[in-house]
Amino acid sequence: MAKSGRGLDSESVAAATVLKRAVELDSESRYQQALVCYQEGIDLLLQVLKGTQDDTKKCNLRKKISGYMDRAENIKKYLDQEKEDGKYHKQIKIEENATGFSYESLFQEYLNETVREVWVEDPYIRHTHQLYNFLRFCEMLIKRPCKVKTIHLLTSMDEGSGKQQQICGLQEIKESLRNHGVLLELEYSSSIHDREIRFDNGWMIKIGRGLDYFKKPQSRFSLGYCDFDLRPCHETTVDIFHKKHTKKI
Repeated sequence: MAKSGRGLDSESVAAATVLKRAVELDSESRYQQALVCYQEGIDLLLQVLKGTQDDTKKCNLRKKISGYMDRAENIKKYLDQEKEDGKYHKQIKIEENATGFSYESLFQEYLNETVREVWVEDPYIRHTHQLYNFLRFCEMLIKRPCKVKTIHLLTSMDEGSGKQQQICGLQEIKESLRNHGVLLELEYSSSIHDREIRFDNGWMIKIGRGLDYFKKPQSRFSLGYCDFDLRPCHETTVDIFHKKHTKKI
C-alpha cells in the first residue's frame, strides 16, 4: 500500500537531513561516520521510492540512490583497505557525565566469533571497583559470540594496603574464568603506563582512562549501579585501530 503524501514528505526530509550530514562528514574525511549516515539515508530514500507513484520522481530518486550507493561503496572499500594496511583509526570522545558507554556498547562492534585471544594492558586493576570493572569486561567476553580461550592481563602491583586484596581478587577471577574454559594469564609491571586492549582479529582499542572510566554510582539503588549503559562516565577519549598483526605482551 502506498504511503500518504505526508508520510513520504517526512521520510524525504529525514533522508535529506541524514544524507546532508553524510556529505558533511565525508568532506571532513570522517569516513566511518559518513558511511553509517550514507547507509541510513539510502534506506530512507528506498522507503520513499517504494511509496512514490510518479514515474519522473521515481527516476530521479533512483539516480540519487545510485549516486549515494556508489559513494558509500567507495568509502567501504577505502576503509577495508585501511584495515588491511593497518592504517585504520577511529576516535570516540566520551563527554563528562555521558551515558550509553557500557563495555558491551563500546566493544561489541569489534568482537566476533573469530576472537580467541585478548590482551589487556591497564596499570589500574587494583582497587575493588577496578577489579569489578575487569570482571565485568571478562563477563562481556564470555557472553559475546567470540570464543575467547585466553585473556592476558598486564597491570601494576598495588604496593600499599590493598596488595593482598588485589592478588586475591584477580586469583578469584582467574579461577572463575577457568570454570568457563578460559585461561587468564597475569603479569605485573612497575613501569606500565599505557592502557590498551587488543583482540587477535586485529582490533586495538586505547582508552585514555583504561577500563576505569565510569563514575561512582550515587547509591547502591540508583540507576546505573547494575546497568553500565546508565552509568555516567568521566570524560575520556577512545582511539580504535586495526592492525594486521597484534603483538603479544
